[in-house]
Amino acid sequence: MDRLRERAREALASVTGRPLGPYQSAAVRIGFAATWLVFLVREFPHRRELYGPGGPWGFDLAERLVAGNHAFTVLLWSDSVLWFETVYAVAVLSSVLMLLGWHTRAASVLFMAGVLSLQNRSVFMGDGGDNVVHLMAMYLVLTRCARVWSLDARRTARTGPARGPAGPLLWGLLGLVLGHATVTDRLDWFWLAVFGWLWIAQGVWWLAERRGPGGPGRALLDVLANLVHNAALLVIMVEVCLIYATAGWYKIQGSRWQDGTALYYPLGLDYFTPWPGLSSLVAGSGTLVMALTYGTVLVQVAFPFALANRRIKNVLLAVMMLEHLGIALLLGLPVFSLAMIAADAVFLPTVLLLWLGGRAAVLRGAVRGLLPVPRLPGSPGDPGARGVPLPPPRDAEADPAGGPAPGPAPRAPAGRGGTGQP
Repeated sequence: MDRLRERAREALASVTGRPLGPYQSAAVRIGFAATWLVFLVREFPHRRELYGPGGPWGFDLAERLVAGNHAFTVLLWSDSVLWFETVYAVAVLSSVLMLLGWHTRAASVLFMAGVLSLQNRSVFMGDGGDNVVHLMAMYLVLTRCARVWSLDARRTARTGPARGPAGPLLWGLLGLVLGHATVTDRLDWFWLAVFGWLWIAQGVWWLAERRGPGGPGRALLDVLANLVHNAALLVIMVEVCLIYATAGWYKIQGSRWQDGTALYYPLGLDYFTPWPGLSSLVAGSGTLVMALTYGTVLVQVAFPFALANRRIKNVLLAVMMLEHLGIALLLGLPVFSLAMIAADAVFLPTVLLLWLGGRAAVLRGAVRGLLPVPRLPGSPGDPGARGVPLPPPRDAEADPAGGPAPGPAPRAPAGRGGTGQP
């Protein structure tokens, strides 16, 4: 019993003391922000047909559907073209902000609002990839996904929490929008409560950061934020397992999957053949089609059970990512593949993510070395400057987010500096 109590105390301290998986949550944030941004840019010429006034799913039909399912979308606040273009531009901007990790707590709310607004306006225009982005956009709001690999982490490591006007101005602007929606009765009680609590939490957290790490209530806020983050990360992991498990078990029930010919048929459809020559080459080999068909079912069904063994999990994870790359190439579904790869990133080992971060830092340094660096009068590099002290050298293996180095060996960060915490 003493051993069980000790383990329970350690587990409670781990869950409440720090946000788990900082690199995994950052990878999920970057992956889904990039996926949604790629989709919005790719479909920019067709945006009005997909979600705007020029689409087959008209404004009246969308109002009738939303009145029944109570989904959130700001596109039904007005049927003007200007309002649609504004919402689309904000969706693109919020994706960029999430990708860079700039004021991520507010940007994540904008990102979620943009995803829900566009997708719920025309629900029949999406596919499986849109559904995954839809869910993950809501989960990311609850995570502390900017602890590393973000502009927020870099700023915190250099100067501490943000004290400039950008945060309060963004918070005030969002408050004005929320107040207008409340007064004009644009939101039902559920979404009003959701956005209201998020807005209040943003303000309380900003006030706590202004008082410093030792301020009153900051410890309690950290514990609550860690609990919510770790719970949301667990939900993301369970969601990915459910996606693969349900997909695999439903495939088992299909006769075409049972006889190993299911992959052959989409390879013959014009809609799913961006490279007809490559599709014909794969479809022409019965052995390859059967192996890919059975392999897909086997990997999807086995993955949730493989989480009990780290090595097997990593192997199946690599296989599934390669499978999604194949889907993007053979079937022409890049957004779906990118969304699933971004979701799979929650299971990537920390050692691999640290290695990728180090390679990205090296690449960034090489790019900077190719660009000319301007020298201002009186700077340390100015030949006329005398007696100007040189800045201290930066660690060559610093974290790519701008924080301290994770350590001499690639391992899971345990200290405050390795996770980019303020």
